Amino acid sequence: MEAIFTTERLSVRKFSPEDHSDLADILTDPEVTFFEPYHTFTREACVEEAAKLAESDEFFAVVLGEKVIGKIYFARKGAGTYEIGYTFNAAYQGHGYATESIRSFMKYAFSELGVRRIIAEIDTRNVKSVNLAERLGMRREALHRELFPRKDDRNTFSDFYIYAVLSKELEEEI
Repeated sequence: MEAIFTTERLSVRKFSPEDHSDLADILTDPEVTFFEPYHTFTREACVEEAAKLAESDEFFAVVLGEKVIGKIYFARKGAGTYEIGYTFNAAYQGHGYATESIRSFMKYAFSELGVRRIIAEIDTRNVKSVNLAERLGMRREALHRELFPRKDDRNTFSDFYIYAVLSKELEEEI
């Protein structure tokens, strides 16, 4: 499958149904999916999920060599604003791959897609994701108290930070 863009070490492309095994390495890990709005997958369920992601215009595969190591979510929210989210294989965390791929994805979105603003909704307990958003030059715009119920306890609601960056702000960072 052809890359949408490449970085020094990675490529970003659409998912394909054949990515199910690599996707399972991500989505079957309870620590990786802890802050995700969905429950941890079984390996079998990842076959269907990879097929769904391949049909979606909102999900992208982060590829190192031939291996999918991450998943990027990028969805239109209106008025030139898009939401970004990310999930990476635990074995590949801590090597700068998320920073490299998300920063490049944001540059691609601003320069090639004409996006005006990118936001991220991050559970306040998700320190790794908060740190990533800040490394990317995103600013914390809001704290939404008790925004979404937790998947493990629907009676407990998590607080979420809203991070954002404007196209013109990212250009200043480059």
